[in-house]
Amino acid sequence: MNVQSPRERTLRTGAALAEAGLIEQGRAAEADAVAAHYAVAITPHLAALIDRDDPDDPIARQFLPDTAELETAPMERGDPIGDTLHSPVAGIVHRHADRVLLMPSLVCPVYCRFCFRREAVGPVNGVLGAAELDAARAYITTHTEIREVILSGGDPMALSDRRLGEIVARLDEIPHVETIRVHSRVPIADPARITDGLARALSVKTPVWMVVHCNHARELTAEAGAALATLGRAGIPLLAQTVLLKGVNDDVAAMEALLRALLRRRVKPYYLHHADLAPGTAHFRTTIAAGRALMRALRDRVPGIAMPVYVLDIPGGAGKAPIGPDHWDEASGEVTDLRGEARPYPP
Repeated sequence: MNVQSPRERTLRTGAALAEAGLIEQGRAAEADAVAAHYAVAITPHLAALIDRDDPDDPIARQFLPDTAELETAPMERGDPIGDTLHSPVAGIVHRHADRVLLMPSLVCPVYCRFCFRREAVGPVNGVLGAAELDAARAYITTHTEIREVILSGGDPMALSDRRLGEIVARLDEIPHVETIRVHSRVPIADPARITDGLARALSVKTPVWMVVHCNHARELTAEAGAALATLGRAGIPLLAQTVLLKGVNDDVAAMEALLRALLRRRVKPYYLHHADLAPGTAHFRTTIAAGRALMRALRDRVPGIAMPVYVLDIPGGAGKAPIGPDHWDEASGEVTDLRGEARPYPP
């Protein structure tokens, strides 16, 4: 039997991270202390991207546990966007009349250190059982105002092709569901998982859209590009969501590089999320003012097709609000151009 090296298996413990050279041996206990609160997993693909000689490596910052995560700021909350308040049955979040989240799995191939569901996700929480999936589907079936089902989690593509295919096929049978959206880190974190078989599992008559989570240009490797191309060949439109993260992508050059890299792989940048008030994530959050300034600077540097919508998921479950810079001042009747100069324009 072949035994995988630390660089060839998913890393989940302080000892494994230290053996792989990702943290110092003396920090293994610290990593385990974080893992006792929030799940840790780093795929071999992502582990190989980490620059072990760079203490500020943006890939490491996203995935390596940090003792700063054990410090909860007063404004942080365990359910920052109000999932629980809007969950009528297990696995369903129904915040907006026309669409629902269906979370068949709370397991991820990799656990981001800034995750807004960090208190819910992890291997111990597993997947929805058959009865729970039946109840979730029944809810969607009886609520005919629902036009879109968003598979989220966790990561729905942590499921097998068979299970994922069954879920999508059953959603495909519901007449009022017009689109299915799949949110996933897998094409970036574990691109070998994206096969023609998985693409076929997503190929149904109801349009399926894929939203991939990517925060830095270096995540878009040749392997990730091949995975995205496999999905594209299957006719699945590709969007991207990004979280604005201090020390990862909060400068103009890094964000521009990411947006351009996404376009080169036929992925439309969709959302730039302001980091949520999840516990232990204060060290990742910028100010909203800094995010707005970044968006203003990007407008003059990248084409419109590359511009995501900068959004804040309002605490408590009120949904996403666009918080990008305003270019029109109704009071003065001026519009601010791409270089920050105010110009008069008739209302």
